[in-house]
Order: sequence, then C-alpha cells, then structure tokens
Amino acid sequence: MRRLFVLVGVIAILLIAMVAWDFVKLSRQIPPLAAPDGRATSILVEKQAHRLTLLRNDAVLKTYDIALGTSPVGHKQQEGDRRTPEGSYAIDFKNQRSRFHLALRISYPNAADRERARSQGVPPGSDIMIHGLPNGLGWLSRWHLGRDWTDGCAAVTNAQIEEIWAMVDVGTSVTIKP
Repeated sequence: MRRLFVLVGVIAILLIAMVAWDFVKLSRQIPPLAAPDGRATSILVEKQAHRLTLLRNDAVLKTYDIALGTSPVGHKQQEGDRRTPEGSYAIDFKNQRSRFHLALRISYPNAADRERARSQGVPPGSDIMIHGLPNGLGWLSRWHLGRDWTDGCAAVTNAQIEEIWAMVDVGTSVTIKP
C-alpha cells in the first residue's frame, strides 16, 4: 500500500512539473515567418461552422477548427458578454508572451463597435485574439474543441497557432461572419 502512495505521489509531482514547465514557457520558440508567397492575405472566421480559414488572395491556404466565446451567437455587444465579434477587422499585434500559447490580437473594437457601445452606455470590450491554449494546458490539444470556452476569442491548438503565426503578418485583414 505504501508503494502505491509513493507511486501516485511521484506521478503527481511529474504532472505538476510538466504543467508548470508548459505554463512558464521559458523555452518558447517563436516560429519563423513563412515565405512571402506562403503568407495569408486575409483570415475568414465562420462562427457557426467553428472554422478559421487562412486565404492568400482567394485561394485557401489552410483551415482550422476553432473554439469561440461561450456565447457564440450574435455580435459582441459589450465587455464581458463572452461573444466573438462579427465584422471586418485586422491583426494589429502579435503577442509572443501571452497567457495563451501565442496570440494574434484582432483590432476589435472598430469605430462602429465603439459607437454602438457608447450609445448603449457600456464598454465595448477589447483584447479579442486568435490564440492557442492557455499556458500549462497545451496537452489538451484538440480536446478543447468539445465546447466553446473563450471570452470571445478564437482558439486553436498550440501546434495550429504556431502555423498561423508563421503565415500571418500584422495588418492581415480578418472577416468574422456569423
């Protein structure tokens, strides 16, 4: 019985160490950019299909399954509504030190979003991203697709965000459809 407790304890310590290492990400490697002719010129997010597509002009480069905000139906109305916005945006920042495994910030809110929120007397929200899994939870991989779980972002696996990171420049247009 004592050996079983020791074994369980060792396994628990190893799991904690693995999660802690993944959370800290001291050795995080930033993927190099793809060749210019392999980079996306636009990103299409289709919320109902839970799909993100990288396009070069009109040609599909790659398609990914995504998790969205926990209230995915409808356009984001205000901070905290956990909806993914709809409309035309752009990638305006690439965050390599995010609390998620790499993140590309979408330029939400745009002028129309800010005006809509102002007229309703609510903050529009911000920090809508395309990102990987939370640091420390990379082992979830595609299991994260079981339900929508973000605060309004589009989430992919860590391997997928590394591909997307390499293929997307700051300034790439993003269209988010219902």
